[in-house]
Amino acid sequence: MFTHTHALQYEAKPDGPDPDFARKMQEVLGGQWGEMTVATQYLLQGWNCRLPGKYKDLLLAIGTEELAHVEMIVTMIDRLLDHIPLKPDAADRTKEAAAGYGQHNPQHAIVNGAGASYMDSMGNPWTGAYVTASGNLYADFMYNATAEMQGRLQVARLYNMTDDPGVKDMLRFLITRDHYHQQQWLAALEELKADGLENVPVPEAFPLEEEVGDLGYVFIDASDGPDAAAGRWASGPSIDGRGTFSARPIEATADAPILPPGDPRLFPTPQMEGQSMLQKAKDMLK
Repeated sequence: MFTHTHALQYEAKPDGPDPDFARKMQEVLGGQWGEMTVATQYLLQGWNCRLPGKYKDLLLAIGTEELAHVEMIVTMIDRLLDHIPLKPDAADRTKEAAAGYGQHNPQHAIVNGAGASYMDSMGNPWTGAYVTASGNLYADFMYNATAEMQGRLQVARLYNMTDDPGVKDMLRFLITRDHYHQQQWLAALEELKADGLENVPVPEAFPLEEEVGDLGYVFIDASDGPDAAAGRWASGPSIDGRGTFSARPIEATADAPILPPGDPRLFPTPQMEGQSMLQKAKDMLK
């Protein structure tokens, strides 16, 4: 059950309108790494979680907080769109202002009546395809940490794109919460390991004897760069504590594939009866 409190978690009030920055703010609302994504992702992971207790409660608590951030950003975008000019010369008489007017998102006025929408800064609609909820908490928490890193990165970039004190104040709050949330998910990963629920590799329960040879601990060098194998990933104890990392060049271990003739009902390019294209090429070289 959800309830709504009209008071915002943190103030979302610019010092003045700015339709160009309102468009930029759309990225951290409806972009791949925006608040709509993390809010719905954490909630879906929580609702789907079959393990009652602290992990499910964590997901539902943080997902609900992220909904509060969605409302803050929508409110900020709405206020940045106050008194939005409907024509270039309504903004200012200078050519610079007219050019800046051209950077706004016309859908803000035409579709949303000077309001925000679940789209990114280029007008692409937000999609549930951005949301990951695999059912494996370790995999999901690792991805959640990545989402918070990407989110903080984008908000920090936005912070350097405005001089509005009110906007910067709210962005500082979001940057600060992303700082904590990164640590939160990394701490939750450590907790999963300490509780014996999951570890690297994910899924840990898949039998290691079913893996192919020693490839679970080998860096395969498929580049001519001289330093690809110079790092921690190519030598020393493995991260899972069960082996030792090594490196070797990539090699082919299977024959070149030769496919049978295609289904004639699908009208493929026909091959000569009894011959593959590879065989014909070999015959031409004789």
